[in-house]
Amino acid sequence: MAAAAGTWGFSLPAVERMRQRLLRGGLATDCLQEAMADIENDEETGVFVVGRGGYPNKDGIIQCDAAIMEGQPGRFGAVAALHGIGTPLAVARKVMEETPHSFLVGDGAVAFAKDQGFVVEDNSSLMSKKSTEAYQKYLETKKTLKKHDTLGLIALDIYGNITVGVSTSGSPFKYPGRVGDSPLPGCGLFADQEVGAAAATGEGDKIMCFCPCFHTVLLMRQGLSPVDACQTVVQDILQRAGKEKMFELGIIAMNMKGEVGAASSVAFPYCSWSQGKDAVEQVTQQP
Repeated sequence: MAAAAGTWGFSLPAVERMRQRLLRGGLATDCLQEAMADIENDEETGVFVVGRGGYPNKDGIIQCDAAIMEGQPGRFGAVAALHGIGTPLAVARKVMEETPHSFLVGDGAVAFAKDQGFVVEDNSSLMSKKSTEAYQKYLETKKTLKKHDTLGLIALDIYGNITVGVSTSGSPFKYPGRVGDSPLPGCGLFADQEVGAAAATGEGDKIMCFCPCFHTVLLMRQGLSPVDACQTVVQDILQRAGKEKMFELGIIAMNMKGEVGAASSVAFPYCSWSQGKDAVEQVTQQP
């Protein structure tokens, strides 16, 4: 049973790309990385806080976080505060496959990317007209933007392999070196070959305190459906944080049957497809 899912409406072309590749027998990790790169490397989708064309930090530098996790134990790779690379998830995969490490950050991640043959671009080539204008406005007003759209993708291939990946340029005009929940295992993503996978999006500085993706997969292991698991986690966080202090959070999850569910604290569009369906569906999850 092949299946694919993605956070937010702008993931639709990525989920469609995964659908096509999965039906041709592609491996989950390959399909996910290629689909992610299409969005990461498109400056038009940078306004969704992803990759090329994303919002820079307060010093004007685009620093990206990305991670990939396969269902097999110990298969995880991540990068954070990575600059000059339009496809950070591809670097995260190299960390997973080519090093004894799981996480590289900052200049070390950039040096590793160079060693792996990635071309490190000048920051200006990663900025778009929109992100440049937004940064100039920030310099003039010192007002930040409330945007938390991380791209999270989940792929389940016909061989029973499941992979989850996330990528983001992070909170607009963040402090240099800031890392959110996205590349942290258990927080922004988690996968278990026996159970399924989950990805989160939203206000990363708060999300990382609750490890929602690990919790979601744990609940699925205990027998809950993806929908019920996601809803239970969001309700648990709401109860613990308090209604007045609840933050933006969206979770998608997929089990090994290819069933997809989501829950959120805000209106949260997501996209999904499973084998047997003719097209990718977009659904808006209400809080």
